[in-house]
Amino acid sequence: MRKYSVLFFLIMFMIGTDTFLISPLLPTLQIQFGVSTDIAGWMLGAYTLGSAVFALIAGPLSDGWNRRIVLLCGLLGFSISTILCGFADSFWTMCLFRLLAGISAAFTAPQVWASIPAVMPASKISKTMGIAFSGLAASQALGVPIGSWLAAANWSVPFWTIGSVSLLLAVVVFYMLPDMKPSLQKGERTSILGRYVPLITSGKARGGFFAYLLLHLGCGTAFTFVGRWMADRFGLPVGQIGTVMIFLGLGNLLGSMISAYAARKLGGAVKAVTMGMIVLVILYMVMPRLAGVSVVTTVYFTICTILGMIFPIVMGALTSLNASIRGTISSLANATMNGANTLGAWGAGVLYVQFGGYSSIGIFAGVCLALSLWMFLSSGVLGRRSARTDKESAGV
Repeated sequence: MRKYSVLFFLIMFMIGTDTFLISPLLPTLQIQFGVSTDIAGWMLGAYTLGSAVFALIAGPLSDGWNRRIVLLCGLLGFSISTILCGFADSFWTMCLFRLLAGISAAFTAPQVWASIPAVMPASKISKTMGIAFSGLAASQALGVPIGSWLAAANWSVPFWTIGSVSLLLAVVVFYMLPDMKPSLQKGERTSILGRYVPLITSGKARGGFFAYLLLHLGCGTAFTFVGRWMADRFGLPVGQIGTVMIFLGLGNLLGSMISAYAARKLGGAVKAVTMGMIVLVILYMVMPRLAGVSVVTTVYFTICTILGMIFPIVMGALTSLNASIRGTISSLANATMNGANTLGAWGAGVLYVQFGGYSSIGIFAGVCLALSLWMFLSSGVLGRRSARTDKESAGV
């Protein structure tokens, strides 16, 4: 069973690396394609847009198909479109190939989460889920910086590398994973829209997902142009930007590892998220005014650590809204995240160019997180989860 854990880890590692790869490469790609700063973020936004839109249908729709085939096709599409990114000869062809990669990722990632309970024994499901999640965190700590270093030789190399490794993983999926056909009764039909009705009609769910949108909008906008800002402010080449990204990814990985421990020590989910997001608001607004790469790196490491701690708590609260449609909730959460990152990528360029550089992005991120915290608390999403978590921690 360990082979499945390794496979799922690597798939999520590749998807995570590809998702954030554009950020440190942005200065190089701007020069390569001759595009202005205010629209450069579209190269990242195209990927997240494709993933956001198609995630809404990919999860529920694939419940009626053989998950092995869906995962295989998604991974093949992801690998081919990512390889094509390395051959892009213009800004718009790059946006097109990134869009296709995002669409393919929308069909791939949900199958990982859905396949784990199908191929793993019940006692190993939770652990395997954690390993797959760690693949995403590790992609920021290792994948994105490695991609930046590869780009020092040629900007196309990271795309060719990710695409080629993903293609090999598709071969492994073909030979390793068993068929996972749906267990539907004859004539049974699954309504995609019907799966979302319980969430649409719930005020708590609406508030929780809007807060989740604001959370990702704030931190996604800030992350999109951190590479561009470091190049402008400190004169860092792409290789050194990749080195800085290591610390950001390590912070995210550290935060995800200590999330449950931090929640217990801080008195539950509500207090942990509240304290964490207040600190984030302050740090995002202060960071653009700091001098020195080492100081900025330390502050952003702290930001990523707090975000890594908050995200598992928030996701746990969202998936507990309705246990019968957790797959649909995960798809909606993924679509919300990528939708926010798309808006952030497109808006970051305008803020950076028209409204005072990275300082305006820091203010925007701080406001988004402050509103997000208010929505989380007022909707009650965290309160119920916190109460149950506190009881479980106490052994009740």
